[in-house]
Amino acid sequence: MHVFYAPDIATTPMLPEEESHHAVRVLRLDVGATIQIVDGKGGVYVATIAVADSKKCLVNSLQVQNTASQRDYYLHIAIAPTKNMDRLEWFFEKAAEIGIDEISPIYCRYSERKNLKTDRLQRILVSAMKQSIQPTLTVLNEPAPFKEWIKNADADQKFIAHCHESEKQFLASSIKPGKKVLVMIGPEGDFSEEEVQIALKAGFVPVSLGESRLRVETAALVACHTVSLMNDLSQKLDKLTQADREEYMSFFSELI
Repeated sequence: MHVFYAPDIATTPMLPEEESHHAVRVLRLDVGATIQIVDGKGGVYVATIAVADSKKCLVNSLQVQNTASQRDYYLHIAIAPTKNMDRLEWFFEKAAEIGIDEISPIYCRYSERKNLKTDRLQRILVSAMKQSIQPTLTVLNEPAPFKEWIKNADADQKFIAHCHESEKQFLASSIKPGKKVLVMIGPEGDFSEEEVQIALKAGFVPVSLGESRLRVETAALVACHTVSLMNDLSQKLDKLTQADREEYMSFFSELI
């Protein structure tokens, strides 16, 4: 079933012009065709095309499949844009498919890219949401300098992943399920010592993503998957007693 994005579908039974064009001109869908619609706000719907117009494709028989987020946690990744845009776009696509609530591009001291246009990245997030049928659209914040952005960085748990020699915990063993989590990933040249100290003073906890030295986009995706995995695991263990659940989670975290 083809999936379309219509943020106002709950009140306006019509696909936006770009989505209408794709449905009618590209996919050649006609009256009576059944489609799936996501509104990016938690809603997933099934409908049939009532008027196959390439600018205003009307739908009817709107049936609600879901009206809430599938996640009971909130994930925010702050990432220094990579010099190679293909690598950054790859991260956006895969992270949105896994499930991520918010992304903040940040310009750091050693960033090789300090000019980022977000229009294409926004389209990638929409496409990935439709591909994976995620009920919510990832929020993409405007790029900002590290020192300005961190002043308003807020979450239940705040982490900074860096490669400097220091005492760190593994991210997997630090995650508390059901919380708002923020993870910062630095540029190819890593965060500067000053940036690390600023982050620590702002309440960020230094974490490791593993023994390997990872590319920026790989590290960001590993962080995204780790937060998702630990929260999913927690949900599956809800039926265990609290003591058994904590013991299992601790054991699993050490393995990771």
